[in-house]
Amino acid sequence: MHPKAPVAISRCLLGDQVRYNGDHKHNRFCTGVLAEYFEFVPVCPEIQAGMTVPRKPIRLVLEQDEQIRARESDDASADHTAALEQQAHLFVQDNPAIAGFIATPNSPSCGLFTVKLYLPNGNPVNKTSGLFSKTLRQLNPLLPVEESGRLNDPGLRENFIMRVYTYHRWQELNRQPLTAKALVQFHTRHKYLVMCHSHDAYKNLGQMVARAGDSDLTLLGPDYIRTLMDAIATPAPRVRHCNVLHHLLGYLKKLISSGDKQELLATIEHYRLGIVPLIVPMALLRHHFERWREQQRYVLEQVYLDPYPFELGLRSQVHP
Repeated sequence: MHPKAPVAISRCLLGDQVRYNGDHKHNRFCTGVLAEYFEFVPVCPEIQAGMTVPRKPIRLVLEQDEQIRARESDDASADHTAALEQQAHLFVQDNPAIAGFIATPNSPSCGLFTVKLYLPNGNPVNKTSGLFSKTLRQLNPLLPVEESGRLNDPGLRENFIMRVYTYHRWQELNRQPLTAKALVQFHTRHKYLVMCHSHDAYKNLGQMVARAGDSDLTLLGPDYIRTLMDAIATPAPRVRHCNVLHHLLGYLKKLISSGDKQELLATIEHYRLGIVPLIVPMALLRHHFERWREQQRYVLEQVYLDPYPFELGLRSQVHP
């Protein structure tokens, strides 16, 4: 079972009419699918900063001192920079348990990647992040973040949701003071998830955990989760999934028939070639592990096999 993870989301994506022109950007995937699995924490920093609906649009301006300011488009003296940054501080303070953030693209407050940046004369000069989102990420650099539009990409969608649930499990673990035993157990369950993304991180995390009993966990714990979240920050390539699938198959080589082994090998190869989605070899492997449940409890407890609610169907797409 996967308990709902608390995830911040721009209010306009939920259909709230809070944009500068009184409109919204309702995202049906968020409200129709993700709302079943995430506990949404709505946020509109512009409204919370005291702006009205409707209101004058704001834009991000690169000043001569290289500072980025949020100014109203037709009144450069109206500066909302401090208010938006303050809202990020207040939001983090009031919501320490959030495990992710889904943002509105191009928003000068919430946008993450491609917000237009202007010169004081009004000419566009570059792309940047919205002030609220930028400050939020500075305050919590481990927080999984994504823009609503990018969730249309199957690889980015799967990776974001996987990171949210990973971070949420870590937060739940740390509701109590971290112990060496708890860290070892957490790492043991996440081994193949990490291996799928980075062999170097897999080795480094293993070395961290090996010295957990002799370390200051108030220092080791943050180092551990930072290394883990950095490792899984981007979607794993298909070749790494295949590597992990072959590792998992190794646990079955003395238990299953040669025919079953050949079927599994063929299915993994079909995935490698992009013929079938990841769910096909995963489901077949899990079928055999379930048959040998008593001998395979270690494998069945691996997060890699069950990183988020199965009902989301995220592994039913062919991964790049």
